Amino acid sequence: MVAGVTSLLQWFALPQVGLSAVFVVAFVSATLLPLGSEPAVFALVKLNPEMFWPAVLIATLGNTLGGIVTWWVGWLARRGTETVTHHPVNTNTWALRWLQRFGAKACLLSWLPIVGDPLCAVAGWLRLPFWPCVAWMAAGKCARYITMTVFMLWMV
Repeated sequence: MVAGVTSLLQWFALPQVGLSAVFVVAFVSATLLPLGSEPAVFALVKLNPEMFWPAVLIATLGNTLGGIVTWWVGWLARRGTETVTHHPVNTNTWALRWLQRFGAKACLLSWLPIVGDPLCAVAGWLRLPFWPCVAWMAAGKCARYITMTVFMLWMV
């Protein structure tokens, strides 16, 4: 049993498979599902140090694409709510006003635990401009992966 688990982990650590596993984990973790992708990036980089930049870039791509899906979920939720209620949605709460004041730049905080993924959904709900939101999401997520991976490598 232990040998089987070890060989499975070694197989996932291969650069060819490891990057796709990092992509999937990063994508899923950017939705509203509770999953952290940093350990997957760290594990791949720890086993294959030359894969630092490919792992960070692939994780950033997967996590940003997951954020895009979450943005669209928010956009569609607002559209559905307005269709069902036949009234415009009230966006006059303090949190929504704060997000509207910062606009797409608020998506830079999409890397934060707990609030980051819902932030992407709220950006879609508020219909903040799509491409600027994507750019700010990607910047924040890339900075997080670089920082977290370097920190974990330094600690271990």
